[in-house]
Amino acid sequence: MIQEAISVLPKIETERLTLRPLRASDRGLLDLYAGDARVAKMTANIPHPLPPGASEALIAGASDLKRSEDSWVLDGHDAGLAELVGLMTLTRLDRGQSEISYWLAPAFWHMGLAREALAAMLIANPQRCETIFGTVFQDNPASARVLTHCGFSYIGDAEAHSVARAATAPTWTYHKCLKVSTS
Repeated sequence: MIQEAISVLPKIETERLTLRPLRASDRGLLDLYAGDARVAKMTANIPHPLPPGASEALIAGASDLKRSEDSWVLDGHDAGLAELVGLMTLTRLDRGQSEISYWLAPAFWHMGLAREALAAMLIANPQRCETIFGTVFQDNPASARVLTHCGFSYIGDAEAHSVARAATAPTWTYHKCLKVSTS
């Protein structure tokens, strides 16, 4: 059974980022960054070129009370970065499990921001999941390092379809077991 969606997502603070819910004003930067082929091709579900209305649909879906995934903007504004440097999503599976996905705009690669955001997400554990999975394309070892630096363990190879690539590509899958607070 899939857990019910949390209507209001918590803000999660890190040293340089605020992970916050999407808002309408994010559309321009979403269009710019998610529309970059380098970003889209490292994800399963972002098309390239990004069609008109895709960012609006993402923002609208993020507030749907029946959603199966929760999305947080990685907002670096308070640290002198952009209001949107990337996006992190937790998709509810079942049996206390979720899948994490994330992307950063290329201008913010190799700064440790994804690792910082993921570490904070794991501590906050807003979906109260017991296990989180992460899958990355094998030609994206930087994302694999983010997972392993945050304590994820490799569990196997698979394949996933990438909309932007219009092809199936090999992936690595990781998981991390979390302690769930009973309070």
